[in-house]
Amino acid sequence: MYLAGSNGTGEAGFAPVAHWPHQYLDEGPCQLLVTSPDQRIRIGWFGDDFELWKISASEDAFSAPRWRATFNHVTPAEMVAGLTAALVQDYDEALASDTPGRFLSGPTVPWRDTVRPLTDAGWNLDGAAELGTVEIIAPDDQAGILIDRRGYGSDRTTVELWAGPPGWGTRAEAAFTARTPSHLIAATAAVMAKSGPVVRERHQIDRRMQHLVTMTPVASATPIAEAQVSRAPTPLDVRRTAVTQAVHRAARAPRTAADLRVMAAQSRSTGLAQKRTGHPAIGTSARLPASSPTPRRGR
Repeated sequence: MYLAGSNGTGEAGFAPVAHWPHQYLDEGPCQLLVTSPDQRIRIGWFGDDFELWKISASEDAFSAPRWRATFNHVTPAEMVAGLTAALVQDYDEALASDTPGRFLSGPTVPWRDTVRPLTDAGWNLDGAAELGTVEIIAPDDQAGILIDRRGYGSDRTTVELWAGPPGWGTRAEAAFTARTPSHLIAATAAVMAKSGPVVRERHQIDRRMQHLVTMTPVASATPIAEAQVSRAPTPLDVRRTAVTQAVHRAARAPRTAADLRVMAAQSRSTGLAQKRTGHPAIGTSARLPASSPTPRRGR
């Protein structure tokens, strides 16, 4: 999974927070912002940037972020879902117990708590890591987690999850600042440790990665099955839906008083034909032309 790359949408990452408030933004780099109901947790989708996801948590809606996590454009959204699902769980527990929430608790002292899902899955300590750092490497040497214990500063990146060979289109990177709670990083790492496959279209796999992954054809989902999949809409989905609904409304309903008079005349003509012949008339109707709004160009 960690070598699958992004599928170009945030569906999997947004799925755990589908019930939280969504704000679709037309201006600025952030295209979609999802927040907890009290706005302490913020999940931003930057569809055109290198850092595709920016996630943070604050003590209140007006405070500076206590910690930040960023995921680049190659990171599978399934990994992001590991973090967003853990945030939803923390938030719900905080509401139930009337406490600030574990998502503001900060990191634990033993770094082993952060990497436990990986070491339990057979990932190994890299003995060649630089002094002051800890690195755990996957059995295939194609992924790892780097913990940097050098330096100070709450905004400093201290933990980085990575997967794939170095390169702009091949390496997935997830970075966490110093005060990120350890259990949230562990929840993200736990998804990396899973061996289950993910669905991608062939063109979404970078050609430089194809020799590292196993691609198995799958049957196309039926329309019913697709309709049953719950996902959070992307900004492009919202725009397409709005245009489609406007076109359908225009096709179904008359737009002016003149349209209504034409339809009434057609109805009277049909009724007269039925009276004269004693048989139902076979009527023909032409749908009146309707103008549809011009969709806005995406970035």
